[in-house]
Amino acid sequence: MSADSAFLQPPPRVESRLPRVGTTIFSVMSALAQQHRAVNLGQGFPDFDCDPKLPAAVDAAMRRGLNQYPPMAGVPALREAVAAKIEALYGQRYDAADEITITAGATQAILSVILAIVHPGDEVIVLEPAYDSYEPNIELAGGKAVHVPLDAGSFRPNFGAIAAALSPRTRAIIVNTPHNPSASVWSAADMQRLAELLAPTEVIVIADEVYEHMVYDGARHESVSRHPGLAARSFVVSSFGKTYHVTGWKVGYVAAPAPLTAELRKVHQFNVFTVNTPMQHAIAHYMADPAPYLGLADFYQRKRDLFREGLAATRLRALPSAGSYFQCVDYSAVSDLSEAAFCEWLTVEIGVAAIPLSAFYRDGFEQRIARLCFAKKDETLALAIERLKRI
Repeated sequence: MSADSAFLQPPPRVESRLPRVGTTIFSVMSALAQQHRAVNLGQGFPDFDCDPKLPAAVDAAMRRGLNQYPPMAGVPALREAVAAKIEALYGQRYDAADEITITAGATQAILSVILAIVHPGDEVIVLEPAYDSYEPNIELAGGKAVHVPLDAGSFRPNFGAIAAALSPRTRAIIVNTPHNPSASVWSAADMQRLAELLAPTEVIVIADEVYEHMVYDGARHESVSRHPGLAARSFVVSSFGKTYHVTGWKVGYVAAPAPLTAELRKVHQFNVFTVNTPMQHAIAHYMADPAPYLGLADFYQRKRDLFREGLAATRLRALPSAGSYFQCVDYSAVSDLSEAAFCEWLTVEIGVAAIPLSAFYRDGFEQRIARLCFAKKDETLALAIERLKRI
C-alpha cells in the first residue's frame, strides 16, 4: 500500500459521547436568517456596540503589557470587583481569593461545575424548558438529567413536581432565573420554598443567573446569594458578556463556598486553565462604576416595551416578559404549523428569525410558542415589527 493510498482509508470509528446531539437550533436558525436576509431575533446577542470605554480599557491593558497568563482563578482585581458587587446587591460576602472564579463564559462555567460534582449514576434535576447545554453537560459527566416541567403558560416552578423528583441519587438541581427561554423570574417565596425543600438533603444548586441585571417592572432579582440557606449549597454563575453587551468576549464567573470552589477549580484548571488577561483587567477597571449594570434593567425594559407595543399590532400574542432579553409569543391565532416549521416559515417567508420553544424541551413539547430576542437596535426591532404585521 502506498503512502497516498493510506489516506483513502476511512478514519477509525468513534462511538459518540453525545449521540443525540446535532447542530444547535441557534446555529441552524442563524444560518437560515443569513441565507434569507431575515431580521435575526433568534440568537440571543445584541446587534449594537458596547460602551467604547470597554474596548479602550482592553487596549490600555494590552499596551501596559498585560498579555501573559493571569492566575488560574482569575485576575485578583476582577475577583474583588465581583465579590464587592455581589455583597452590595445581595448581601452575601464571598471571599475573592477562595470563592470567586473567572471563567470563559457561563457555558464553560456550567460545564466545569457539572464535571466537578456529578458522578456516573448521579441525577440532576433540570427544569424545562431549559437552555440546551445543560443535558449534554450532565451526559458528559455520566449523570442522568431528570426533567421536571415548569408550569405550562406561567413557567412557574412546580415544587410538588420538584419534590417528587428528588431521590437519594439527586446530586444537583439547575435553577435559571431570569429564565431563558420563557423570560419568567423566580420570586423570594420561590427561593424560600426551594431552600426548605433542599434543607434535609445534600443536593447542590447550580444557579444560572446570567440575566441577573435584566429584571423589570420594579421587581428585584432573587439571586440564590440573597438566601443563606441556598448560598451555602450553590454555585452561582453569571456573565459579563450579557451584562456589558460583549457576548463574544466569553468571560463569566462562578461564586461558591470555598469547598465547592476548590472542586470547581480542579476541573477549570484542566478545562481552560484561565481566561484572557487584558479583558479581565478591562472589566475590573470598568466595574469601578456600577452605573452600567445598575441601569441595565431600565435600558432593556424600554426595548421590551417598545417591542411589545409593536407586537400588539400583529396577530402574535406576547406572553409576559419579566426578565432576560427574550419575548415569547403565542402564534396559535396565525398557524397550525409545528413550532419548528413555523419558525422556518417565519424566517423564509416573513423575514424574521425566531427560535421554537420546543427546542428547549427534551421531547419537543409543542405549545405553538416562539422565542424572540429584543436585544437589538430600535431600528432593527421596528423593521421586524413591520414584517411581522404582514402575517
